[in-house]
Amino acid sequence: MPRKPLSKPAKPAKVPVHGPQHANQVRIIGGQWKRTPLPVLSALGLRPTPDRVRETVFNWINHQRDGYWANAQVLDLFAGSGALGFEAASRGAQAVTMIDSNAQVTRQLDEIKTRLKADNVQIMRGDALSVAQSAAARGQTYDLIFLDPPYQQNFLEKSLPLAARLLKEGGLVYAESGLALEFADGEAPEWMAGWEIVRADKAGMVFFHLLKYTA
Repeated sequence: MPRKPLSKPAKPAKVPVHGPQHANQVRIIGGQWKRTPLPVLSALGLRPTPDRVRETVFNWINHQRDGYWANAQVLDLFAGSGALGFEAASRGAQAVTMIDSNAQVTRQLDEIKTRLKADNVQIMRGDALSVAQSAAARGQTYDLIFLDPPYQQNFLEKSLPLAARLLKEGGLVYAESGLALEFADGEAPEWMAGWEIVRADKAGMVFFHLLKYTA
């Protein structure tokens, strides 16, 4: 009686390189700290910009800056996990100021800064809008401003007019929102006055935009 051929052992399932992320971490996409994991304080409901979206956004920014980061002054007003600010620092930004109002968040950001020896990063605890107003009153300006606030709390409506005062000529704002910022002619709200959308896209329920101020 002929023997049955031995069945081949099942191959282990391949883990997709860009598959679902661990719920409690994101990774730096490029630069000197590429692939470094950043922990996310899930208990606080932080909603970090996903790796895939950040990769797209930083490709946009790189194109606008011709890949040159060495003189970039960056402000991350709603820092959260620090994914955006540390990404900019990893790519060689001259200075990155990261603001968050939560003490637990800023403590973790400080720990990450120490671990990375990120001398080009400054962490501040404070109210984002108050810090922005103070910086504008001092005449402080930035080449790149990240606005990734909690959704549905009108933070973009309040922070975009402030960002217009904080932005250097030719500077860029990255804005993330639960709603698109593209409006039909004559229908844009007052807080969008003067803003030009350079690039925009959507991932799931997240709308993300690269803006320039033209007024």
